[in-house]
Amino acid sequence: MPVDLDNLLSPSHTAVVTMECQRGVIGDMASMGGLRDVMLDRGAIDAGARLCADARAAGVPVVHCLAHFREDRAGSVANCRMLAASAKMSEQNGGLLIGSESAEVIQEFDPQPSDIEIARWHGMSPFMGTSLDQTLRNLGVTTMVAAGVSLNVGVMGLVINAVDLGYQVVLAGDAVAGIPADYGDAVMDNTMAFLTTMLTVDDIVARWA
Repeated sequence: MPVDLDNLLSPSHTAVVTMECQRGVIGDMASMGGLRDVMLDRGAIDAGARLCADARAAGVPVVHCLAHFREDRAGSVANCRMLAASAKMSEQNGGLLIGSESAEVIQEFDPQPSDIEIARWHGMSPFMGTSLDQTLRNLGVTTMVAAGVSLNVGVMGLVINAVDLGYQVVLAGDAVAGIPADYGDAVMDNTMAFLTTMLTVDDIVARWA
């Protein structure tokens, strides 16, 4: 279906939304080493950094969705294997604890005061129980450009919830990853292709030049 990309990605109603691009997830303190390796192999961290920088230059809001946990994990529950693994991470490298270095946005993305950070300490999707939806609506956003990790769960939840809430979603295909890498590619081909407009970072930022 033909898409008017200039209108879809107009800075007047677009935001870049990153998913769990945190030092303790895919950064220099990553405990999920395999996911960081795939991101590096694909050049996805560099692509995401370029996406954030060009968005800021064009006046497009950059919103970082983060996973944060209290040290006593109050308000969090390990009700699935992935969240149970996250609980074990609390013993390593700060474990994404509130205020810890591991919970920070990755250094490669050069987080700026103009960026918006929205954290959750439960569940798998950044829309559930947070101010993400209202924040985007208050910014006048109707198109969300998604980047980050992982295609296995987090990015998928972000995209599905965004579509359910009425947003147009553009997937920055070279700034996302899943593990194993070929599974991430299969998710893009067989799921994301039906939910999003899939573009490269170069395609996206060309609309803001």
